[in-house]
Amino acid sequence: MARMAEIEKTTRILYNGSCRICNGEIATYARYAAKHDLPMWFEDLNETDLDDWGVTRSEAERILHVRHAGEAYEGMAAYLLLWGLMPRYKPLATLFGLPGVRQASTFLYNKVLARYLFSCTTKPRRTATRPRATLKP
Repeated sequence: MARMAEIEKTTRILYNGSCRICNGEIATYARYAAKHDLPMWFEDLNETDLDDWGVTRSEAERILHVRHAGEAYEGMAAYLLLWGLMPRYKPLATLFGLPGVRQASTFLYNKVLARYLFSCTTKPRRTATRPRATLKP
């Protein structure tokens, strides 16, 4: 119970740890947050109860989710909030939050980047196989 009360005071970030690109990016933010003692809790969707988040696995895999001060953010809004809370990344939040830029970046994130990353984590991996030789009689 004490752990949940502590988590509620922090910013919670739900990310897809099975996505190599997502995991690498979030690991950078997690290291920065730890180094600067920022109250952030990073949760891999593969290791957390998604019912606590109110999202399905598919929704969690598709876009970034952040909870802050009792509010839920997703997609580009989640990134803008996350960047805005970390001094090093605040210029990104400012730039991508500008009128016009915000709408364009939201569109690109939702329609291009998030879909691409989701497809990378959901399609079966190809394995290098050689064609089988057929024996002729």
